[in-house]
Amino acid sequence: MNPFAALHDLPRHLRQPAVRDLAWALLSPPLLETAPWPQRHPLSGSNWRDDPDGLHDWLLRLDLDPAPLLAWLARSVSRRLGLYYERLWQFALTQAPGVELLAANLPIRQGGHTLGELDILLRDREGVHHLELAIKFYLGPGHGDGVDPAHWLGPGCHDRLDRKLTHLAEHQLPISARAESRDALASLGLDQVQARLWLGGYLLYPWPAHADSPHGAHPQHLRGRWLHQRDWPAFHASHTDGRWQLLPRQAWLGPARVAAEELWSEERLRLWLAALDPLAQAQLLVRLEPGDDGDWQEAERLFLVADRWPDLPEILTQTP
Repeated sequence: MNPFAALHDLPRHLRQPAVRDLAWALLSPPLLETAPWPQRHPLSGSNWRDDPDGLHDWLLRLDLDPAPLLAWLARSVSRRLGLYYERLWQFALTQAPGVELLAANLPIRQGGHTLGELDILLRDREGVHHLELAIKFYLGPGHGDGVDPAHWLGPGCHDRLDRKLTHLAEHQLPISARAESRDALASLGLDQVQARLWLGGYLLYPWPAHADSPHGAHPQHLRGRWLHQRDWPAFHASHTDGRWQLLPRQAWLGPARVAAEELWSEERLRLWLAALDPLAQAQLLVRLEPGDDGDWQEAERLFLVADRWPDLPEILTQTP
């Protein structure tokens, strides 16, 4: 499903955060192996598929000179993680040999109302494709059936894996085949397109409880853990290797890499935890271990959630 699985370790060797995020987006496995709609890696029809070394070398060159990527990202002022993920893919598709990016975020309107938008329209050697891209972090149930996608929640509680899949399958993906999309596609010289999905992200498993993976999960999906604030002392006492520190939301994608001088001390972590609001939104922490080049690299990640999670007041569950 991912034609570049052999390059999965490359992001850990990249120093530029945006390039590391880009490489992570392109190379990491999808969350699901089976989904209610066919999945397609956006670069599966590119020339890079036959030449993974070409993609490898392009990312290394970009790591030495990230200016083109940074200029591209600077065109958007949004800080939303989903839009950042889409922008990374858009940049790659403008650069990929054998791929033509026809449109991004193409609005579909009817009678002055916007019905939705098509994330990506591209042409490659396998035809013209409408792709919907999504980046998600879902936390498994602390009590209940992990196999059921309805029991996997986003950090803000409202997002649910089953609802997201239903929305994709019943609204976002079929829209390019609806009559309302005809004019928008015709303006690009297109008639019919193949609609496909690519869903990346992490599944976070509860600690100390156990949850099975949701139905259809990819065997190599990226994973982490989550725990309530009350369980942190016991967890930390049993996971003493390396250093833990907060990972800001804008750094949630690629594997964390932290310079030694930016590493949190145990005292800083203790003070941060002491000041943490008991009803704080989910916080993403990473455990870092020393790398061979002097930087510290991510070894694992977890969400630290309020003790009342997921039963939080409405105002506290909104995604920023």
